[in-house]
Amino acid sequence: MNLHAKLLQRQAEGRPVRVGLIGAGKFGSMYLAQIPRTPGVHLVGIADLSPSAAQANLARVGWEAQRTQAGSLAEAVKTGATHVADDWRSLVRHPAIDVIVECTGNPVAAVEHCLAAFKEKKHVVNVTVEADAFCGALLAQRAAEAGVVYSLAFGDQPALICDLVDWARTCGFPVVAAGRGHKWLPHFCESTPETVWGHYGLTPEQAKRGGLNPKMFNSFLDGSKPSIESTAVSNATGLAVPSNGLLYPPASVEDIPYVTRPKSEGGVLEKKGMVEVISSLEPDGRKIPYDIRMGVWVTVEAETEYIKNCFEEYNAHTDPSGRYFTLYKRWHLIGLEVGVSVAAVALRGEPTGVAMGWNADVVATAKRDLAPGEMLDGEGGYTVWGKLLPAATSAAMGGLPLGLAHNVKLLRAVKKGQSLSWDDVAMDTSTDAYRTRRAMEAMFAPASSRSG
Repeated sequence: MNLHAKLLQRQAEGRPVRVGLIGAGKFGSMYLAQIPRTPGVHLVGIADLSPSAAQANLARVGWEAQRTQAGSLAEAVKTGATHVADDWRSLVRHPAIDVIVECTGNPVAAVEHCLAAFKEKKHVVNVTVEADAFCGALLAQRAAEAGVVYSLAFGDQPALICDLVDWARTCGFPVVAAGRGHKWLPHFCESTPETVWGHYGLTPEQAKRGGLNPKMFNSFLDGSKPSIESTAVSNATGLAVPSNGLLYPPASVEDIPYVTRPKSEGGVLEKKGMVEVISSLEPDGRKIPYDIRMGVWVTVEAETEYIKNCFEEYNAHTDPSGRYFTLYKRWHLIGLEVGVSVAAVALRGEPTGVAMGWNADVVATAKRDLAPGEMLDGEGGYTVWGKLLPAATSAAMGGLPLGLAHNVKLLRAVKKGQSLSWDDVAMDTSTDAYRTRRAMEAMFAPASSRSG
């Protein structure tokens, strides 16, 4: 609760937290909008494949032109300005930078960026949760070996869920379930970039005006992003995941403590201690009033009669038994909140969520019948969506992680709804991302998947 005070102190001492940003798209732009308003932080440099687009986004969010006139990173450090270029390696290697914010949204590139930053003794806030979903446990280990901190990004839902789980456990509550909300109907998993806006509730004109990427937004809609984020939460908190994918029970905020109970007690959970996503739509498509679509939640249990009575005495909204209570945050502000992670890793040496093991995975699953020779186009595309599975299940089947299902050729036919394996595709095995994933499998694979 004293991060702001620590930032003020760093500002007074003339020792700002020095940050390098890789990727200045929508998420990065939201963080850029807050930096001039945050004490004790200096954005030394931005690396983007299109420096001109990065400059345009800086202007869009209100940066004054003179703030980005630094001719080099060294000049930026001296003057307090920000250097904009396309060279991420120079940014990562610069000795003055304390924290790298990885914000490309490209999981293969993100792994390379993270590993390079660790070698240069830089903390990393990884916004590209797609990368964390398929190899977060090993990224965290590599960071620890380098003596730096690797963290999920506050403002994105996984870190906010981790924060709620940490609150619950620190208070002494057992976590029954935790997760986020989502607008979901079962057929959304078949959605493509051509159909996304109708499902999402926007017109193509509105999407174009906002510069919204249909493939990215389709990854939200088709279940890939909820699965990716649920994987990150499970791996960071140890909470289990459903045995055959997310259930998306429909519920209002008021009904969350009713549905996030074990099946034996009238809920939907296979057991206590799970990740789940709440739908904001009824099965017939009707909108649920006071939904949790854009928010996060945690359900806890009163283990004693005394605690249960306290819930009642302080008007906590519970299930009918009075034992299950849900705390929630109905909104998340995405990139506008990333500064919390930057301050936490730099000033406290603490992540805002980090993978502690490999409990869950997101496996590429066919949206339609796929033929040999077709090219997979990753999350949000036309060919596959991401299905959340226990890591043991994925390891046993040799599941193809969604984050590596980009520009990959299919070797054999796959039926609609079938989850893909390594044997189904021709992988590029030369990337850091592929090698890191395979090393993580070897190091963290659940014991049950190695038997026999």
